Amino acid sequence: MLDKLKLLEQKYLSLEEKSQQPDFYSDPKAAAKILKEQKDLEPIIEAYRQYASALQERDDLREMLDSQLDADMRELAQEEFTAVKEQIEQLEQKIKILLLPVDPNDSKNVIVEIRGGAGGEEASLFANSLYRMYSMYAETKRWKVEVMNLNETELGGIKEISFLISGEGAYSKLKFESGVHRVQRVPETEASGRIHTSTVTVAVLPEMEELDFQINPSDLQIDTFRSSGAGGQHVNKTESAIRITHLPTGTVVECQDERSQHKNRDRAMKILVSRLYEAEQQKQIAAQASERKSQVGTGDRSERIRTYNFPQGRVTDHRIGLTLYKIEQIMNGDLDEIIESLVTAYQAEKLRAGEEE
Repeated sequence: MLDKLKLLEQKYLSLEEKSQQPDFYSDPKAAAKILKEQKDLEPIIEAYRQYASALQERDDLREMLDSQLDADMRELAQEEFTAVKEQIEQLEQKIKILLLPVDPNDSKNVIVEIRGGAGGEEASLFANSLYRMYSMYAETKRWKVEVMNLNETELGGIKEISFLISGEGAYSKLKFESGVHRVQRVPETEASGRIHTSTVTVAVLPEMEELDFQINPSDLQIDTFRSSGAGGQHVNKTESAIRITHLPTGTVVECQDERSQHKNRDRAMKILVSRLYEAEQQKQIAAQASERKSQVGTGDRSERIRTYNFPQGRVTDHRIGLTLYKIEQIMNGDLDEIIESLVTAYQAEKLRAGEEE
């Protein structure tokens, strides 16, 4: 590990030297690439330098303990030696996590798709609640939320919604949200007060550009139609809505949230590219899963990942066995504890896998 860290520090110093050259910004693209690489290495280099300093301090203290010291000085040196050993262990763990392979999509924006599942209108109402939850979470991170396609119900629920969340690290935080979200609560329409169980499916896709995933134009069937939905002044007036069908896979994307046909086409293509990319990723995940069952996945939409139990005020993430009794705060976008726990569990899993290999 130390050899790898030394090489990374040499690389960091080389990048630092390049960034200080007078003509550094003469090629803006190359400069941006170097600065990003430098920024990505910064946390590792900082941890490595702290680690190297702690190792030196440990060796100095060990030398002191081997020399002739009076009782008080020995006790003090022993305390410092124990503390620095603990610091070294913590830094080793931190560095191991920082050295884990980085998901190339972690820095990307995300397209989130929410669909009502089993449970009829109650599922659609909960789909709306989840959209609100993710929007409020994005707001706390100062991320931008942009609806790309929306299919509402007459009672204020959502049959299906696709929205873009733009912001630094959006995919790295939200990628574990894909799967089936189950809700247990008494619907407002339920006169007898019985608890209903409904499900909503969430898919989180890294935002991909057409350049990232090549599509043959002849594989696409593009249709225009009049927007339809629960309201809106421009609904059913112009053929601005777009439906794109990817013929080889049968993937269909509709976009009807904008009045402009051109904007709807751009958005539909963005969703299509991201869906096709995700489908390709799913094949790879399925192949890996046959070899090692992953505790925390980033993809299987059929997997029930979380239950929101309103009568008991609890939210349970089944993948890591985490239960929190603060459903109101969570539904208002307070997702940090859940997301950080998932990230930690994923990292621990990756470390175990690396040690086994």
